[in-house]
Amino acid sequence: MEQGYLKKASDAISGKRLDCVLALLDLDGFPTASPISIAKNQSIGWLAFCTFLDGSKIKRIENCNRASVCLFSADPMYNISLVGTIEVITDPEVKNEMWYDDLQIHFSGPSDENYCVLKFTTERYNLLFDFEEVKGSL
Repeated sequence: MEQGYLKKASDAISGKRLDCVLALLDLDGFPTASPISIAKNQSIGWLAFCTFLDGSKIKRIENCNRASVCLFSADPMYNISLVGTIEVITDPEVKNEMWYDDLQIHFSGPSDENYCVLKFTTERYNLLFDFEEVKGSL
């Protein structure tokens, strides 16, 4: 059963630029949630996001690299909740690989000094499809 749900989760998010919610702990230890778009992913194993290097997310990640990501849809109905760690990447090759055209609104290009990549690596998951739930670890 678990493998079937992992396949459903992979099919739901793979190869798509989806919006999701990224939850981090703030500097006072309280959870904060922010909408963000997935730049690329490898199923639920890892997800990459693009953001501002001088933004508040970076300070929160530097303080605590534990994070959670939630993707959801009403049609088809699913909820994919992931827990893991997140890192800030400024490597030019990675920034170039994760770049997509919609980022031009915020950045001058992949070499923009204020552009960085966040890589979330999943450690455990909670998947809900059609009101059936499965939990596990990667």
